[in-house]
Amino acid sequence: MKNSKPHILKASGLVLLAFCFSLSSKAQELRSLSGANSPNDDTNPVWIGDNTLLFTRAFHPLNLGGATDPGDIWETRKDESGEWGEAAHRADLSTAGYDLVLGLEDVLTLLVLRKEGSETSIHQFSKFGADWNYLRKVDFPGLGSFEGTLTGRVAEGGKLVFLAGKRPGGLGNEDIYVAQKTGVIQWSELKNLGSSINGFGQETGPYFDPKSNQLYFSSNSHMGANGRDILIAKKMGESWDSWSKPEKWEQISSNGSDASITFLDQDEIVWTSTQNSDGFADLMTFATPVPLVIPEEFVAVAAPEAVVEKPIKPSLQPAQPAVPARVQLSEVQPVEIPMTDSTKIPSQNTITPTLAVANPASSISEPQKEVETPVSFLAIDAKNKVQLSFSLAWQSGTAAADFQEPYLISELKAKGISSVKVSSPGYFPKQVLVESFDTKTETVVLLTKAEAGSTVLLEDVNFKRGTAELEGEETEASLADLAKFLIENPEITIRINGHTDNVGDPGLNKQLSLERAGSVRDFLVDKGVDFESLRISGWGGTRPIASNATESGRAKNRRVELAVE
Repeated sequence: MKNSKPHILKASGLVLLAFCFSLSSKAQELRSLSGANSPNDDTNPVWIGDNTLLFTRAFHPLNLGGATDPGDIWETRKDESGEWGEAAHRADLSTAGYDLVLGLEDVLTLLVLRKEGSETSIHQFSKFGADWNYLRKVDFPGLGSFEGTLTGRVAEGGKLVFLAGKRPGGLGNEDIYVAQKTGVIQWSELKNLGSSINGFGQETGPYFDPKSNQLYFSSNSHMGANGRDILIAKKMGESWDSWSKPEKWEQISSNGSDASITFLDQDEIVWTSTQNSDGFADLMTFATPVPLVIPEEFVAVAAPEAVVEKPIKPSLQPAQPAVPARVQLSEVQPVEIPMTDSTKIPSQNTITPTLAVANPASSISEPQKEVETPVSFLAIDAKNKVQLSFSLAWQSGTAAADFQEPYLISELKAKGISSVKVSSPGYFPKQVLVESFDTKTETVVLLTKAEAGSTVLLEDVNFKRGTAELEGEETEASLADLAKFLIENPEITIRINGHTDNVGDPGLNKQLSLERAGSVRDFLVDKGVDFESLRISGWGGTRPIASNATESGRAKNRRVELAVE
């Protein structure tokens, strides 16, 4: 199969350096956080001081759940020159499920929200040196009622948590709620912020400043919305459903979807943005810190009045089932923020229920059989973020298998197909297991170009514990594909780098890592690769890519990488 429409999938840092929008008459230049971003969704930035920004990265192969993991915690640090360093995975804060930093409850206590399977929970972590140590799960009622993922933030001072998500009884697709701390690990029931904040669309990424009583959030429930914009509203009274009319923050709202701001100081912020509402999110800031232009005047929103519908009058027509009178709000959405067609959300005319009596017989229908969605693929240059032409080769264990479109998971499994090799000319091939296919959107496969300086992690290469002996069919299939690629590209010289964790004797670890690199070289030579094009190094535990504080982090550090020379 071929796919050959190159285009930019996600803006890189260089492209975004040229992306500007206008504030009054003065243009302000935006930039992505360079090394902090990836081809995946990078969302929910949380500034915790000490030049450190935590955020959630989705579907990255280094996440604890691999490429199907919906979100792990990552960290980037800002140096003295203002540059952001390459993001590092925080395995000590992550699980194989969805992980989201809510922020600091106090200077040493971090709150993290987790969703593992059907269970959603919030946990405390305590800072110890450079690591976070797990403390305990907190008592936070109502989390189980949410559908899908959540966004949220701890307010400064640690006494309030704001969460956004979809749950029964909400006003829109996603609403914002607040809970108050009532004990050491106890929190109150969540309260909906009301119709002044929550429209019929999506309200996400809440950030509340208790000093100004202002709420910053992302929304597409307002006039002229293009994607999702950052809105600001002010709390107008004691009640949590008493708010001003939300004002669009023109300074940072773009044509894409903007969300989840975090303040570094009074003149510097980071937020997430996309080029369009369907794109991947990048962490963004201003190229040069500029004065933040925040609205100073806020207008209170009048509460909607209740309207009582009259019962239907009797007539001479045949008797119909009695219909009781009912009370309905004339408008749940504040009149100051009317809905428009540009929001792609049903207008108020479409959501007002009509008073009609349905034919009971017509409401009974046969259950619909769920239609399986075929799997599709997208090959992306891991460095330049451009789409590549590619071919697929199906495999059953280590044997080649024939399979044609449509690619249905059920048929793949029925035929015993376990993986697919994704190849593009000039790029290292990659094996993708059937279990990791994305059945909701395209399965994105990141390919590394075989050019000087490139590094490739051999994800499917495994060894028997404590030895340099290769183990498993996946290992053999992966290395066989690599051998074929190197034979087809004899001009490439690679260095095979072996690594271990830092447990045990450093000298023995270095020797083991060198022997494992040698085992990979021996396999490739046996398959026909020129010995002179292969070099080996053993680094022991001196070059970790994850924290050695957890077993999952140590497992990531026990690896073999290829470096093109």
